Amino acid sequence: MSSKGRDSVQRLLAIIVIIAMLAVMGIPVSVIVFFTIVTYFIWRAVQRTEHQETGRIFEFFIAANDILRDEERRWFGFEIAEVIERGEHVLHTMTDPPPMVYFALGALYHHAGDHEAAVEHLSYIIENDLSDERHRSAPSPELRRYVHILRKLEREPAEAPQTMAAIRSLERTRRNIGAALLNESRERLNVIPSLAAKAQPPAEPSSSNGQSESHSVRARQQSVLAPPPPIAEVLRDVYEEEKKTA
Repeated sequence: MSSKGRDSVQRLLAIIVIIAMLAVMGIPVSVIVFFTIVTYFIWRAVQRTEHQETGRIFEFFIAANDILRDEERRWFGFEIAEVIERGEHVLHTMTDPPPMVYFALGALYHHAGDHEAAVEHLSYIIENDLSDERHRSAPSPELRRYVHILRKLEREPAEAPQTMAAIRSLERTRRNIGAALLNESRERLNVIPSLAAKAQPPAEPSSSNGQSESHSVRARQQSVLAPPPPIAEVLRDVYEEEKKTA
């Protein structure tokens, strides 16, 4: 029997024991039936929530793979940001998220140009041996549910072909070019400081020639900006010049 089947049997036995205890205590049958119905719906709501949380992981893989695939589609920045936000939600709501979540996020950050975040996620998955799936020997209930569904899909890929195609594509990308993405992001981070240094404006010359040139430039600017003489003075000068020539 699978772990999921054992959990279901244990929960059912617990409900039966509680109902028997209530009957022994003399609780009316109507109250016991009401309690049973309420317990059943609460149980179903919890199961639905657990399945939704696990489904978000696979939905993130599908969306991330759509962006990272080498196709001619051009993605808007807000689309990539929304998928990254979904991945970050998975990363922060699980105590031990699947390693593939780290890689998909790192590759998305690399695609978006956020190389600092890309190095943070990709270095963990590429260079940290503890991130390997083999070292996850004490899984949380969330990770156990995820692995249970993943193995089921691997045995029967026809049930969710798009999900399995996305997972396999991400696994190939992680294996083939994961290290190259990490190295490229690190190179980009090293290039940014040098570009910033080149973009600084040159210092003003301190030599005498530089000072004289700056004085002449300021003088020309002052002459250009100086207001013209009043029209009365201009007419007077012209009139006096005509009298002299006469």
